[in-house]
Amino acid sequence: MTDQQTPARTVPKSTSATHLPGDGHMWFMVLGDLIIFGGYFIAYLIFRSRAPEQFLADQQHLNITIGVVNTIVLITSSWLVAQSVQSARTGDRARALGLIRGGALCGVLFAVLKIYEWSSEIQAGYTNSSTFFSFYYVLTGVHLFHVGIGLLILGVAYRDLRNPRRARVGMVEQAATYWHMVDLLWVVIFALLYVMR
Repeated sequence: MTDQQTPARTVPKSTSATHLPGDGHMWFMVLGDLIIFGGYFIAYLIFRSRAPEQFLADQQHLNITIGVVNTIVLITSSWLVAQSVQSARTGDRARALGLIRGGALCGVLFAVLKIYEWSSEIQAGYTNSSTFFSFYYVLTGVHLFHVGIGLLILGVAYRDLRNPRRARVGMVEQAATYWHMVDLLWVVIFALLYVMR
């Protein structure tokens, strides 16, 4: 048996398309995070409805270009991680490793761009002195924390895939499940903070 066949035996081909990827613990964590962020989103919309002109005025100071680039970066990252799951399922560990590495590098680029955007906003004097920017820093900050956790989980999946004896398709699926949640949350944050008028 070759090293590349090991992951393919973890999830039989007959069930790979029908089973829920990852495990119950990961889905519990993902659903919990979605509920928490959902509360943030509802609070944001309530406060925005009370002062729409002020929110719109503050919103004009965000860098929409960085927001769009970060959205493209995270969507690309999610696609790479999804492809790594497919490669792991077929036993192509080398390709799966490369795709996870590419997805993680996109995640790091996202973080670098977000930190640059924060520093630009703070230097321009847009701190959390307004309600809009308080939400902006909390939402993007908590999201960036989740990006960091996602990068750690991708790192664990990468480490496991490098070792033929530890390689598990389930770990790659769990990493992808969490990473897709991070991507989904960013799309909603981008729509609320940058796009909604």
